[in-house]
Amino acid sequence: MLVKEDLLKSKPPMWWPNYGSFEVLIGAILTQNSQWTRVESTLKNLQGCLDIESLCAIDTQRLESLIQPSGLFKSKAKYLKFLACAVKEKFGDFERFCSEVSREWLLSQKGIGPETADSILCYACKREAMVVDAYTARLLYAFGYNFESYDDLQAWCIEGLSHVIAGAERPKVYALFHGMIVEFVKANSKGKQVNIESLK
Repeated sequence: MLVKEDLLKSKPPMWWPNYGSFEVLIGAILTQNSQWTRVESTLKNLQGCLDIESLCAIDTQRLESLIQPSGLFKSKAKYLKFLACAVKEKFGDFERFCSEVSREWLLSQKGIGPETADSILCYACKREAMVVDAYTARLLYAFGYNFESYDDLQAWCIEGLSHVIAGAERPKVYALFHGMIVEFVKANSKGKQVNIESLK
């Protein structure tokens, strides 16, 4: 299939870099209202600080300067420190966080909305969480579908996939499904119009 073979060929196996690591939590917050290339620059700046203990300990102004390439650095620095310290206090370590954290707990944290929460569950915790975003909405709109909310869009995608994917496979399939949509829309968009001809 064009999308899988061509658009994901140069990507990490599960699309999001360092899938299954604490770095994904950091990236999920940094990528809010930012391009991934800017996030990559920021993650390079953060080498040595990509763990819970380091983020809790780092000076806020120092963190702000390191994450500046991602934009909104003052608020994102607060969210990152708050989340790292909350994870440490509630769960102790990243492994326990991955096995025990709930979507509701994530949504109760500052700076985390549905898309960020689902990204963390899907790509950091390797959970069965379907991430949808503006790319998903744009692709489906090109096919004539329009959704009023994140939850409606997510439920529609989950319902469609549930008929063809076994439960044990869903975490990986959800991760790759979202990744393929993002890469396809990026490669086949002109403005907000998506060219869907290559899918036919």
